[in-house]
Amino acid sequence: MVNLEWYRTFKSVYKNGNFSLAAKELFISQPAVSQQISMLEAHVGYKLFNRKSKGVEPTEYAKLLNNLIIEALDRLENVENGFRAKAFNANRLISIGISQHLMSSLGSCLISKFDFIDFSFHENDTLFELVDSKKLDFAVVTQKYDTFDTIQKKVGEIKQIIVGSTNIEASEVKAKIKTKDFLAVEQWLNEQKWFSYDARIPHIKLFWLHVFNKKRPSMIPSFIIPSEYEMLEILSKNTGIAVVWDINAALFIQDKKLQLLWNSKQMPSTEVFLLSGKNDNLNTIFQNIEVELKAILG
Repeated sequence: MVNLEWYRTFKSVYKNGNFSLAAKELFISQPAVSQQISMLEAHVGYKLFNRKSKGVEPTEYAKLLNNLIIEALDRLENVENGFRAKAFNANRLISIGISQHLMSSLGSCLISKFDFIDFSFHENDTLFELVDSKKLDFAVVTQKYDTFDTIQKKVGEIKQIIVGSTNIEASEVKAKIKTKDFLAVEQWLNEQKWFSYDARIPHIKLFWLHVFNKKRPSMIPSFIIPSEYEMLEILSKNTGIAVVWDINAALFIQDKKLQLLWNSKQMPSTEVFLLSGKNDNLNTIFQNIEVELKAILG
């Protein structure tokens, strides 16, 4: 039965004209090279190489055999190398940076699709710097960067909304929202117990700027919980309201653990991007992550 390793060895000896060089190229011993050539010669019934003082010289039959097999052998090796690269990419550890506030809603969807992921939590600018310096393979950010050294693809949009615990009577404020009595709406909101992930209340300030055209909301948050998803979990078991990403609140609202108080048309959506350094070995993984994020962000 023919052994493909014999032909690999034959190809290397033919190319190098030397058993020792072929052994180094194939990472096997010189006696192993000699043995495989002898077995191939026995199989084809012809002598393939004549020994010289410095190496070996192919016989006429070796030249014929090389012409017959070289194209097929090269194709086989290309297929094998491509398969190995795909297997490597499918099983390698990849590093993904993301805001801790989006981990549960966006980052967690990738866990079932890849075997090895090293997540790290940072905000937009730090994530971009880490990808740009090739310290991270990928990052999920909510800001677009002007750069030639990274690949960035929009994967969807998210939006800030106001949610509240289910034990809040909100029919009055919802009616005021419908009639666009924003003064009364703001007054009602200021009277509520507020939850925030940051004492600087960035989400609340942004909402007030777009919806009420005010830079400084007058309320003070009652509870600061530094992870938005954890904040939503706690809010769902207590009493209060919060400005949060819609993607984070979606399941809580669907499961009736929280109620949607206001999805304002004045509040713009925020684009979400997937970043990666330019690396051909990561292209397939980038595309897979892109597909998964787009499916979540719809």
